[in-house]
Amino acid sequence: MNRAEKLLSQMTLAEKLGQLTMTAAGYAVTGPVIAGDSTEAIKSGAIGNLLNLVGPGPVREMQQLAIEHSRLKIPLLIGLDIIHGHRTLFPIPLGEAALFDPQTWEATAREAAREGAADGLALTFSPMLDVSRDIRWGRTAEGSGEDTWVAVQMARAKVKGYEGTDLSAPESLAACAKHYCAYAPVLAGREYAQVDISERTLMEVHVPPFDAAVAAGVATIMPAFTDLDGVPMTANKKLLRHHLRDQLGFQGVIVSDYNAIAELLHHRIAADLPQAAALALNASVDIDMMSDAYRNGLPVALERGLVTMAQIDESVLRVLRLKERLGLFDDPYRRGSRQEAPAVLTHRRELCRSVGARSIVMLKNDRETLPLRGRLRRLCVIGPLGDAAVEMGGCWGAAGRPEDRISVLAGLRAALSGTDIVHADGVAFAGGDATGIAAAVDLCNDADAVVLCIGEKADMSGEAASRAFPEVPPLQRALAEAVFERAHARGLRVVVVLFSGRPLVIPWLADAADAILAAWFLGNEAGNAIADVVSGKISPSGRTPMSWPRAIGQIPVFYGERPTGRPYNPKDHFTSRYMDVSNEPLYPFGHGLTYGHFVLSNLVVASDELAEKDTLDVRVDVSNEGAAAAEETVFLFIHDKVATVTRPVLELKGVGKVTLRPGETRTVRLSVPGTELRFLGLDLTPVFEPGQIEVLVGPCADRTQLLLRTIQLV
Repeated sequence: MNRAEKLLSQMTLAEKLGQLTMTAAGYAVTGPVIAGDSTEAIKSGAIGNLLNLVGPGPVREMQQLAIEHSRLKIPLLIGLDIIHGHRTLFPIPLGEAALFDPQTWEATAREAAREGAADGLALTFSPMLDVSRDIRWGRTAEGSGEDTWVAVQMARAKVKGYEGTDLSAPESLAACAKHYCAYAPVLAGREYAQVDISERTLMEVHVPPFDAAVAAGVATIMPAFTDLDGVPMTANKKLLRHHLRDQLGFQGVIVSDYNAIAELLHHRIAADLPQAAALALNASVDIDMMSDAYRNGLPVALERGLVTMAQIDESVLRVLRLKERLGLFDDPYRRGSRQEAPAVLTHRRELCRSVGARSIVMLKNDRETLPLRGRLRRLCVIGPLGDAAVEMGGCWGAAGRPEDRISVLAGLRAALSGTDIVHADGVAFAGGDATGIAAAVDLCNDADAVVLCIGEKADMSGEAASRAFPEVPPLQRALAEAVFERAHARGLRVVVVLFSGRPLVIPWLADAADAILAAWFLGNEAGNAIADVVSGKISPSGRTPMSWPRAIGQIPVFYGERPTGRPYNPKDHFTSRYMDVSNEPLYPFGHGLTYGHFVLSNLVVASDELAEKDTLDVRVDVSNEGAAAAEETVFLFIHDKVATVTRPVLELKGVGKVTLRPGETRTVRLSVPGTELRFLGLDLTPVFEPGQIEVLVGPCADRTQLLLRTIQLV
């Protein structure tokens, strides 16, 4: 009998349910506090897991209650939402996705794990793997965008980064893949609303990132709040128990989202808490976060015969085994026992700055407005986000400290020390006061250039931040239009630094601005990262991980739609089109400009025929014909020309990156295993179907910019 089984044999029902209970905790002047309870619950074994407690001291004090005062001395599992960094905030996940660089994604997760573990934590509720194609949904900011292939790569990289090669190491955290599954396509983009999609869309678009996380060894998984085709995910036995447990063999812990088990009553599939608890346990949810449904409801559910003790024991064993894997039994204080060295902190800030600069997407750059070259006598920084260091952290700032963040104004002043930089907000985030616009615009009168910092506030994206009008707020638009009018009248260039947790609907801005940088929310080093790009120290290299719509009515718009029987034809009225706007997005998936000028040529596919056991090998020459060194991103798409089931017009299968000096040419090589050319057939089982496929390579998902070769699958 191993340690977990021995402990289980000694536990009372209350102690078992304690291991299945997670509740919020904090620290006050008087010591540790627990939401809705007292620390006596830890001593009695009624609470076995905590969230939101931060800091080596508080964590150690809580662990001591469990280790030194509880009967069985089972250590606590303590977690926090470390979404894009812990103390040191990196770009929000959607911004980091713009890198299309799994190595960097892994590196930032590794640093976040080290920093979180140094604060005593053992679990992060990350990565979020929801594929989002609706920019109205606020949690778009937390994921990797619209593409499943990208989300799969993100899953692998983040799990590896958080967990490392040894989960028991003092610098490793247990990762949590969330929100399983299909949380993003909520009705009308509205948080927590229903989800109703086809089984094909579920299995082809939304499930694969979670399958990849399981294959990468993810320790925990969190179900979504939402229902799927009428079954709330917290009680979805088909997907949680059958797919995850039975089909994939996932033996890790499934932890509910915040209060989600109790919310089964609001979904109207449970009459009371015991029934809700039984539904979740039967679906294989192991830990109940914050609803107290398990410790209060499962005893009654047992009496009613809704669950068995064997089911409870099964979940308790999984929780105990996770604590074993984390090394908590051997040394419950290993995380948070040592202070990080200054050199480690310095390296982390440098990485934060580099990743931030590389995450910026240059959407537009007319007349080579950027970088701002030559000696600038006076630079005008206008907008409420110009000197807003706090906002740079974005949503889910974890344990980040606002005082550690660099504003755009501070970054530009540090980078352009010989330039007189003046600033005005012009308008405030709250209220409707436009009286400051005139004074802000007057600053343009004696400037050489204008940097206009507008967009969303940090809390305008993230959880519970759905927007029916995902645009620049009206008062900021009024400010921007006034700035454009004055600046253009005086021949001044206007660089827009646009902050957001999602693509925004900005056709008017795209028309008026000389240059636009999509800066997302870049974290602690945001101001320095933006200054590095504006000044030309670094060439922007980010690419849009989501399509940017021209109009709200296009939403959802994404590159991987399936073809229609009546494709768009400008000469035929009865085709799939809008009467009042183009079908095409304002900026396609993968769009992004650099300070170089890249030309792709000589696309070669290694073989005209490919079997399933073979690898699709592709190479293409990339030349930098511009005047600056820069990094180019090369996308490999395929399209099945004739298939049993209608396939998307483009499917991403690979990404390559290359940095070139002016005049330099290099060959980029990409390869795709034949098994990745399978798709789900009529019966939703993987099929490698003979026939012609198009291989398309280029800088984005705009077909007019892609090189094309056709090969035969045999």
